[in-house]
This record gives sequence, C-alpha cells and structure tokens, in this order.
Amino acid sequence: MRLLYLLLSCSLFLLGLSPTAKAQNQQQRDTTLIVYTGQLTGAYSRGGVSRTLLSTAHTVTFTRGLHYGLPMSGSFIYGKQDGFLKERELLLNATPYYYKGRFRAYALGGFEISNLRGITSRVQLGAGPGWAFYSDSLGREVSVSNLIIREKTNFRDGTSRLTTRNSARLKVAYSRSVFTFSSLTFYQPSVVDFGDYRFSNLTTLALKLPRKFSVNFSYNYTHESRVIEGRFPDNTNVTVGVAYSTSR
Repeated sequence: MRLLYLLLSCSLFLLGLSPTAKAQNQQQRDTTLIVYTGQLTGAYSRGGVSRTLLSTAHTVTFTRGLHYGLPMSGSFIYGKQDGFLKERELLLNATPYYYKGRFRAYALGGFEISNLRGITSRVQLGAGPGWAFYSDSLGREVSVSNLIIREKTNFRDGTSRLTTRNSARLKVAYSRSVFTFSSLTFYQPSVVDFGDYRFSNLTTLALKLPRKFSVNFSYNYTHESRVIEGRFPDNTNVTVGVAYSTSR
C-alpha cells in the first residue's frame, strides 16, 4: 500500500513536470493582451456664433508576457467657427516599455500637428528610465519617468526648431467600482535653454456603463513658453463623450 502511494505521488509529480504542463505554463507567461479604447465627441451650433467641433481619441495597448508593453495613442480635433478653421490638432504617440518589478525602461516616438499653435509638424524620439511607486493588477499606478528626447518642430511661418528636451512625467491611475481616474503630467524643458519649456496635463475621469461603454470627462491643458507670433502659449480643451473599450 505504501509502495502504491509512493508510485502515485511520483507519477503526479512527473506529470506536473511534463512537456505539456511546461508548455501550458510557458504559454500563459507569453500571452499577448490587447486593450482598445475609443472616444468620440462633437458639437454643432448656429445663430450668434456658428461652431462645429469634432474630437476623437483612440488608444491600443499591447502587453506581452510579464515584462513588455506597447501603448499607442492617437487623437484628432477639428473645429470651425463662423466658417473659419480654428482647430486641426493631430497627436500620435507610441511608448514601448520594458518593466521588471518597479523598474521601467521606456522608448518614445511621437508626431504632432497643431493649427492653434501654428505647428505644421513636430517629431519626437527619446528613451529613458522610470519607476513605479505603486502598481497592481487593476491598473492602479503611481509612477514617474524621465526621458531624454530629440525634437524637431516646423512652424507655419517657415521657421523650425531642433532641440533636446528633458521630459519628466508623473502618472497617476486609480479605479474603484465603476469609476476610473487617470492623470498624466509632463514638464519638458530644453536642456540647453530652460526658458524654452513645455508643460502639459491630461486628466480623465470615466464612469463605466454596461456593454463596455463609458462616459468620459477629459481635461487637457498645454503651455508652451515659445510660440510663433499671433499664437497663444496656452491651450485648454475640456471634452465629455462616450467611449468604447474591448480586450482580448
């Protein structure tokens, strides 16, 4: 009886180390997760002031295994007032990263067009480390990062600017029940001229609805210390819209 028990125990142990079990564990560690979120808002008015506004934002995040991620985001804003183009803002970003424990290593690629700030094209490339003070499986996080980025901006008046910036970022994300909150704050001074800097904040509060929908409130503020003549250094956008998200 003892011999039978010993043989059964050994069999179960070897089964746990079988190639099939190892393959299943390895497959679980190498699982690729894709999360998509899309938001669309708009406004139209006629009368004393005729105004048309369309705003849309999309994010796709790929995570692979336990250490790799690739968030990609894009947003577009188009607005006319009294028949004249006021807003045509395009922003594309990709920030692949490697993480282990609390440590993060980021890369950055970005492209931007802004009619409000007279930017015909802006390209950014960079890399740097980060650190998470807190993170959990629910997506709640408090983290900082510091990247060195190379930036080239072409302006509508024909001038251009090439500079290197230090990009410091604070990220705060929190969720509870049907509410989620996220905030991204950037401070990006030029490393050769601290009078040339950019500050921005994007804060989003979402209320989850059934069937993967949510109502999103977003506040986006940007300040650039140097802009071309006739453009304002500050830009604020507040939007309320419906978002859809899915994952697989």
